[in-house]
Amino acid sequence: MKELKAKQLRTMSNEELIKKLDELGSELLNERGLSSMGGAPHNPGRVKSLRRQIARLKTVLKEKGVNL
Repeated sequence: MKELKAKQLRTMSNEELIKKLDELGSELLNERGLSSMGGAPHNPGRVKSLRRQIARLKTVLKEKGVNL
């Protein structure tokens, strides 16, 4: 999946941002579960990438004044 940049996120609506946040959160949960069970992740940098994307989303939502 391509990384989302803050410039792209600012053009999205609040509903789209919240939906994307939920999707990324579930992906992160899945990746963490896979690694905690002792399995080797397909992409080792994926967890770091997901965490950064979630942080970007939360930052943009906070700038827009959306309370989660």
